[in-house]
Amino acid sequence: MDDGSTDDLKGRIKEAGGDLTGDKSLKNEGKVDRGVGGIKGAIDDLGDKAKDVVNPDERR
Repeated sequence: MDDGSTDDLKGRIKEAGGDLTGDKSLKNEGKVDRGVGGIKGAIDDLGDKAKDVVNPDERR
């Protein structure tokens, strides 16, 4: 759970908390955290694909 999924989970929890309490700021923080998690995941995936192109014989 290191490729952005932690940020995504944290964001979902904050969003839910913001919904429950009516705290728009907390809900917006959650959206930002989810976005950061998505970006981190995409970068991680891109890095894995680049490694596969550079070293096609080394499969994980």
